Amino acid sequence: LLSVNQHHYQQTVKVLYNTFNIVLCYVTLSSGVWTWRTVLWVAIGWIVGISLGMLCCIYVATLHENDLWFSNIKEVEREISFRTECGLYYSYYKQMLRAPSIQQGLSELISDNATESKRTINLLRRMNIYQEVFLGVLYRILPIQAYLEPVYFYIYTVFSLQAVYVIALFITSWLLSGSWLAGALTGVWYILNRVDTTRVEFTVSLRENWSLPFFALQIAAITCYLRPHLKPIQQKVVLWLMFLATLCFCLTWQFNQFILLVQALIIFTLDCLDLISTEQVTCLYLVQVSSLLSVWLLQFCNSMILGSLALSFIVAQALQLRSDEHIFKFIKSKFGLGPTRDFDASLYLCEEAFGLLPLDTFDRLAGTLLAYPYLVTLIVPRLYVLCINVILSDSSAVGRPQKGRGEARPICMRADVAYNLLHTVFFGLLALGTMRMKYLWTGHMCAFAAYGVCGKELWSLCLNMIHCNTKTKVKFWPKLMTELSELREFYDPDTVELMTWISSKTPKKAVFAGSMQLLAGIKLCTGRVLTNHPHYEDRALRERTRQVYQIYAHQSPEEVHGILRTAGADFVVMEDSICYERRHGRGCRLRDLLDLANGHIMDGPGDNDPDLVHASHPRFCESVKTDGPAYTALFTRVFQNKTFHVYKLRRGKKRAKGDREPVAMEDKTH
Repeated sequence: LLSVNQHHYQQTVKVLYNTFNIVLCYVTLSSGVWTWRTVLWVAIGWIVGISLGMLCCIYVATLHENDLWFSNIKEVEREISFRTECGLYYSYYKQMLRAPSIQQGLSELISDNATESKRTINLLRRMNIYQEVFLGVLYRILPIQAYLEPVYFYIYTVFSLQAVYVIALFITSWLLSGSWLAGALTGVWYILNRVDTTRVEFTVSLRENWSLPFFALQIAAITCYLRPHLKPIQQKVVLWLMFLATLCFCLTWQFNQFILLVQALIIFTLDCLDLISTEQVTCLYLVQVSSLLSVWLLQFCNSMILGSLALSFIVAQALQLRSDEHIFKFIKSKFGLGPTRDFDASLYLCEEAFGLLPLDTFDRLAGTLLAYPYLVTLIVPRLYVLCINVILSDSSAVGRPQKGRGEARPICMRADVAYNLLHTVFFGLLALGTMRMKYLWTGHMCAFAAYGVCGKELWSLCLNMIHCNTKTKVKFWPKLMTELSELREFYDPDTVELMTWISSKTPKKAVFAGSMQLLAGIKLCTGRVLTNHPHYEDRALRERTRQVYQIYAHQSPEEVHGILRTAGADFVVMEDSICYERRHGRGCRLRDLLDLANGHIMDGPGDNDPDLVHASHPRFCESVKTDGPAYTALFTRVFQNKTFHVYKLRRGKKRAKGDREPVAMEDKTH
């Protein structure tokens, strides 16, 4: 198509347009007329949808293998490749496999004392790890141990969910447009925009990679439920499918309540505009509430779920919940509604994933021809409906109803189209404000744009837009081939050396302190006990993390030693990449966040708030390396390489029996 001249191109467009209209005559799902050609065409559609899903699965699996040479590296290197919280989650899958029995594995997760030192926690209540439990049980009972390693069973399951994701988007676009050609375009766009639609190839265990496929299935079920002329038995079946998809989505991601809140606002808007019936509104809300309550029960009555905003603002105030208060602090700080020195909020604000959506995202989306039809689908039909309704309203106002038609009636949008329109708008705004949320938007963006291209209303208009810059249309193809042909290998010798040393030279019950990201890897690779970890949805853990991070602040050796001993630490690991951080600018380095939270002036040239003061002690992570008497009396260096420094805590003065873990350090923010 791209190689012919302009005249031939226009003729081809006309042929495609006529062919598409013929296809629509056979594949209008609401017509109820099923000929052998309709059945054949629908069967082909399902084959195409499943094939595109499998293609996406194979694509991300190939990228993962090419990037790490996963099949050829050591087991410890494979485990190190599960970075930050991904390693923490994978460690529980590993724990389920190593348990003598399934019952004992579950018991160890319910009463865990190895994740947080000096505490026993119920991991099934605290974290969303039912997927690891399910896979661990499944691997044990299936006869696959002889030819499939546990790690491959895990990552292949996650990659297979990408196939589910694409198929769900395929169905949504098919339902909206009435043709599986829209679904095919959706799948192609999803794969071509892989950088912006998923990051599963390098964050395998991340909770969103488990939950978003089920969220896409839920959207497909809602779209089907809102279609006109659906029979009662069909409505019941779709509602049950919607409930199961919502349940799986909520059970696999801790941020489910905030996503459902946005969805509840969408339903409320549709209700206010009288685009859906009261019965439909009630059923949709009941699905949300019943799913959240089911997860609440499965997570041993987790109060964070019961007090979620998606259920009720009033309940969350009554329970005085603190587990998710850091999310609200982040929102307040992001929009300038609260203090900017809060440590927890600053940790999020300074991460690129929680910043504004980069502008180059739109360049990439335009380069694959996704952005143009998406914007047209988003804007043009809505303006058309608005203008027609204004004209009809004006004609009614002057007493001139249209001849032969009686009273002029306003044109309403289909309920399923209206839901998907509001969905893409609401989650698009969420993605613009927080980059990490773009993965909730871009996949659905593919489905909605494909509906616009393959739907009756915008077929001609969207094809005409393809006349833009031919070079833009083909530039993604070499990039796709380059990604598949580029071979790399995992290489992190310093971390491998650290994990090997910990496994061989420290007691199995030793407790380690350090950064959240590193400790998750230590838990996975060595099984040692941690003082803190990246699953940040607990107020006591957040406070302990802030205390432990004083190793990178201006503190005396006695103060740091006391904090670490109170947390139960035997060893502390310090990283040069944090102590001398250059990745972030001044004000966003971890040491700067600690200085601000402690009321100290930040390092380096630049402005400081007038109420900040000079610290009375040097920075601990730097001064401990001098081996001064005050430091060697409390800390003994037992390991070091170019990246890590490990110190063993000497036994200090014995604490009184009634001493407790210190509360939050004095907050000097104003």
